Amino acid sequence: MATTDQIIQRCQSLFEDLHFTAAREWKAAEPDRKVVGFMPIYVPRELIHAAGMLPLGIFGGGDQIEVIQGDAYYQSYICRIPRSTIELFLTKRLDFVDGMLFPSICDVIRNLTGMLQLIRPDMYAHYYDMPQNYDDRVGGEFYVNELQELRHDFENLSGNEITDAALRVSIVLFNRNRELIKELYILRAAEPWKVPATEAYLLSRAGMLLPVEDHNVLVESYIKAARSADRPRRDNCKIVLSGMFCEQPPLNLIKSLELAGCYVVDDDFMLINRWMQEPVSETGDPIEALARAFLHHSTKTSATYEPIEADKGQYLVEAVRKSGAEGVIFAAPSFCDPALLERPMLQDALNAAGIPYIAFKYAENSGQMQPIREQAGTFADSIKLWGENA
Repeated sequence: MATTDQIIQRCQSLFEDLHFTAAREWKAAEPDRKVVGFMPIYVPRELIHAAGMLPLGIFGGGDQIEVIQGDAYYQSYICRIPRSTIELFLTKRLDFVDGMLFPSICDVIRNLTGMLQLIRPDMYAHYYDMPQNYDDRVGGEFYVNELQELRHDFENLSGNEITDAALRVSIVLFNRNRELIKELYILRAAEPWKVPATEAYLLSRAGMLLPVEDHNVLVESYIKAARSADRPRRDNCKIVLSGMFCEQPPLNLIKSLELAGCYVVDDDFMLINRWMQEPVSETGDPIEALARAFLHHSTKTSATYEPIEADKGQYLVEAVRKSGAEGVIFAAPSFCDPALLERPMLQDALNAAGIPYIAFKYAENSGQMQPIREQAGTFADSIKLWGENA
């Protein structure tokens, strides 16, 4: 059985490879294979997989790439992820990708669809719109039509028919993937010293780059190895991270929080493999099953619509209680409208529940981690010294 170090070493290599060698090799292994990229937060990867194509997570260039050409496409007062994504395309790192999906996170991501059509007019680019009305008769009908449109587009792109049987097979595989990620997070909340946040992050990020079949094996192997691993337990503060659902944090930022004395027991790093809170039905009409799962079992986040009468922020309070966390760290990318506009409402919910929190901003290429480490360390110490359970 592989050790946690061996598994994470592979995940780290995938994370650092901005030429996406694993995806290139997958595509080159058989003629006519296609790759469809997607931006955070959620897309129905089952449809891509059922067409025989590879879903590939494009989460920006991180802190490994210098954005030069990408800055000419967007103004400076928006987040960095669109500029670094443009840079990945302009520098031919993503020249093998055949299509891109842009989910409705914000206006910036929406506009990336048009930018990519200018840069790669030969490539399929689709703004993937999600319903804002979760009534089966309104948003449900809209979403079924959207999924059917994607089904038709992917059949044309891949040259393969997406049968109901093939789609059910894909649903089973991705249900298993979500089940394994859920198991990983449960283990992390119960014994966080066995599953460091950086390792959980790299393991989840690998799922954005590998076929789901391979990722399922990888996660299952890691969980088995982590359960039996002998790692020291520290008197760290358990915290939940909020606001990182789109532009991803530098890996050193996550490490800095751990070094500051924080066990990260829940987060919103990559919601795509945790989006459905219940398994998608594996029987009946698979398109309707995907639609119903989205409408009734989606996770709550700043990037999804909630009616005005909703009890805003309770999902975060529940995440704190369910994970046994002692506080929340709001860490949003600079200029991230969904995260920053919702933060005051989330803070109100935490205040009402008596849950301590702090907040800071970052960019995917943040280089100065010491101030963040000091701020997080002070927060952790204050909880240990003056918290209710001190």
